[in-house]
Amino acid sequence: MKVCIAEKPSVAKDIAEIIGARQRKDGYYEGNGYQVTWTFGHFCTLKEPHDYFEHWKFWRLEDLPMIPSTFGIKLINNSGVEKQFKIIEQLVLASEEVINCGDAGQEGELIQRWVLLKAKCTSPVKRLWISSLTEEAIRNGFQQLKENEQYNNLYAAGSARAIGDWLLGMNATRLFTKKFAQGKTVLSIGRVQTPTLAMIVQRQKEINAFKSEEYWELKTIYRETEFTATIDRLHNLEKAQKGLAYLKEHPFTITSFEIKEGKEGNPKLFDLTLLQVEANKKYAYSADQTLSYIQNLYEKKLVTYPRVDTTYLSEDLHPKIAGIMEKLTPYQALTAPVLANPIPKLKTVFDDKKVTDHHAIIPTGEYPSNLKPEEKRVYDLVARRFIAAFYPECKISNTTVLGMVGQVEFKATGKQIIEPGWKAVYANDASAKKENDGDDEKDKDEEKVMPVFVVGESGPHEPKIHQGKTTPPKPFTEATLLRAMETAGKQVDDEEMRELMKDNGIGRPSTRANIIETLLRRKYIEKKKKNIFATQTGIDLIDTIQSELLKSPELTGQWERKLRLIEKGEYTIDTFKQELIQMVVDLTREVKTATYRTISIAPEPAPEKEKEARPKKEPKPKAEKKAIEIDTIQCPKCKEHLLKKGNTAYGCANFSVCGFKVPFTIFGVQLTDKQLTDLITKGKTGKIKNLQITEGEEKQDGKLVMNEDYSITTVK
Repeated sequence: MKVCIAEKPSVAKDIAEIIGARQRKDGYYEGNGYQVTWTFGHFCTLKEPHDYFEHWKFWRLEDLPMIPSTFGIKLINNSGVEKQFKIIEQLVLASEEVINCGDAGQEGELIQRWVLLKAKCTSPVKRLWISSLTEEAIRNGFQQLKENEQYNNLYAAGSARAIGDWLLGMNATRLFTKKFAQGKTVLSIGRVQTPTLAMIVQRQKEINAFKSEEYWELKTIYRETEFTATIDRLHNLEKAQKGLAYLKEHPFTITSFEIKEGKEGNPKLFDLTLLQVEANKKYAYSADQTLSYIQNLYEKKLVTYPRVDTTYLSEDLHPKIAGIMEKLTPYQALTAPVLANPIPKLKTVFDDKKVTDHHAIIPTGEYPSNLKPEEKRVYDLVARRFIAAFYPECKISNTTVLGMVGQVEFKATGKQIIEPGWKAVYANDASAKKENDGDDEKDKDEEKVMPVFVVGESGPHEPKIHQGKTTPPKPFTEATLLRAMETAGKQVDDEEMRELMKDNGIGRPSTRANIIETLLRRKYIEKKKKNIFATQTGIDLIDTIQSELLKSPELTGQWERKLRLIEKGEYTIDTFKQELIQMVVDLTREVKTATYRTISIAPEPAPEKEKEARPKKEPKPKAEKKAIEIDTIQCPKCKEHLLKKGNTAYGCANFSVCGFKVPFTIFGVQLTDKQLTDLITKGKTGKIKNLQITEGEEKQDGKLVMNEDYSITTVK
């Protein structure tokens, strides 16, 4: 029997249906020579300090650094995980071959390899490697299964990342907490989170230290066009008034009039970071929300694999583009001009050298139906970007006019779109501005049509003084912070340079959203509207850390590059480990002898302050709450089968016999996954607004309750 292991029950179900394993068993599907089972995300984790030595339970400076001779893994302490793992273990031990059907990325590889390692798998292993979950992609993937060894470097990089995070996180967090924290405060240090926080703190300090200054500029209006003097800004009103008096004594003379035609290249296809940036700018979605929405679209077979860091497609996809375009029926009016001619094989789109395991995010061509509004917006971003990539470039004309008033030079510029090209895809969309991070100054001359001027012409004008104030640096938004993480804090506007710097970015596209959420949760940063600010705690923590190795985005970017080299087989995991161990040893020695004031923050789950005579045990760190997969919940009625998602409701997988179901929409309100989960597992929800309890009557707020007969009613 061949055993397939998917990363989610829903993916396992799709695979089982396609390969003919349609008989439902407890924890797996069977049929046609296959057994298809699943994990639900991470089943295994690196062992905790106390798993190695009993005395590592306690947070004591004298025990640092903690460096295990070898790193072990263990099952996550969860009854559902333990039950499902036993099923996987039994299937694997009896298998003739195992097919790793995990998410086709570094994290997915790590999840599955650890499970197989824990299950003591001795059977030969093959790898299903696909870029979308469509039926065609899964069928093709099974026809072209890869050798597991092909992905050993990917697994090595995932292991190195996990070990690096453990070594630095476990040691540095205890080190700084015991040395500098007060009371129950925990000072959390992370390989990626700390340099990210350092960037935000640096920006915060620049903002706090900024002192606004008034300035004055000389401007004039000639033939209904505003010109600005090219001299430096004036910081003295008296000088500005003298300048104004001087301008009134002289006519305006045109000295140069130049029109240059240019092009605005098409926007790049989306990688995950670009998509998160765009969704944050346009809809104020957090990076974490966008990742969730695009992951849902991937699992609904509507887009290709999303956790990617390339904006290119592989060249073998070129023949398939027209077919995908033809299927995008909701965008027929936009795809028609592209399909009227053969699809061009653009070097800005297709480049095998820029594609590793996966290509840029594009639609699969499946029809987008039953989408939540947020998913629909994110899908629209992906679909339009895909279509726009194959449109002609946007042709523009840039006009520059120079003039003189006496001895003072003036300048005016304007830009006009001659042929919209790809901008036609965004004709009714304010986001047509290419890759603009919200800087309105860049676009104030957009579509500013200038009159035709003749060199030497002269005439009266209307000079004036413009008073302004210097503005502080802009705080980070999630969009600009993601950009900064991608380029290790360097300000990069050029697209090609940005591509080259991705290897040195901090974090991976799939983890950056979680890093931002972690900093928010730990109250090191806070959000005000779209802007991100460092809290005083965050500032104090970065000020306490003297080691540049911990807080430099550039140095962290170098570690990230080494992890990528491990992935390519060009750097060894042992060398990386030894470098990190040496860094932890040096850091521990440095911090133990340092002096600095203590830091206190809002209490977090942390070990109580240890008494000198008898240290108290360190409480186990709380596991991060993960979104519950409803189709992993057992039916509350028959308690024999898992729940299954239908078109309008979740119901028992054995619905024809059991009859249990919970509709997505109840009393006129579409329930969230949390509300559905609470209703199924706890028998009630929290308060829900605007329930239409009786047709025609006013909507009311209330809680949903599941009765003994599994009917659903409301209570106040």
